[in-house]
Amino acid sequence: MNTKTIAALAAAAACLGGCASITEGTHQAITVNTNPPGASCVLNRTEGRIASIASTPDTVTIRKTKHDITIVCDKAGYQTATFMNHSGIEAMTFGNAILGGGIGWAIDSSTGSDNKYTSPVNISLVPEQASMAPAPAPAPAATK
Repeated sequence: MNTKTIAALAAAAACLGGCASITEGTHQAITVNTNPPGASCVLNRTEGRIASIASTPDTVTIRKTKHDITIVCDKAGYQTATFMNHSGIEAMTFGNAILGGGIGWAIDSSTGSDNKYTSPVNISLVPEQASMAPAPAPAPAATK
């Protein structure tokens, strides 16, 4: 290869760097549904509370990082429910590593664009009385 071809390929690779940053962005909308609806939820990560939901279902937009998000939901008459939303790898990361090389991956990793979370999140709330011992069986009917 001549010098011009190598320079053109290097420029193309540099331009492709950060593909996931461009196509997927650094933020993501997460929808939280509960059964029954109407729960309040808090989304926490290593730095603390990152979002809250007053009443489900609702959607919040969060900044993507490599850290998991813990979603804690409460509703009167129900046990507190917790869901761990794991930070996964965005599909564009693999293409970026191939086309953009280390530069593209480094850009996406530093901005959080190479991560993604599950959405929508569906959480079932368990009634408080369901946590108590089962009710005794009814007494047999009296015979005459």
